[in-house]
Amino acid sequence: MAKPDDRSNNAERLDEMIQNTQQNIQEANESLQNTDMTASQKEQIKEKNEHRQESIQQFENERNEEQAYREDGHLK
Repeated sequence: MAKPDDRSNNAERLDEMIQNTQQNIQEANESLQNTDMTASQKEQIKEKNEHRQESIQQFENERNEEQAYREDGHLK
């Protein structure tokens, strides 16, 4: 039998995911400044950070949906 969907901590988990992703972006940017890398390596990091920014947007959208779900009285 499947477990019931527990959405009680989804917003908090998404906040944590956003913070972790922002930290990864910051660390990647720092590595670009402090490390001798090839142009290709630098480009890869920049592309990864672009994907991370997109992920943050998605996480924020999902978090907003979760908060709206709570505010509608679905979760206590």
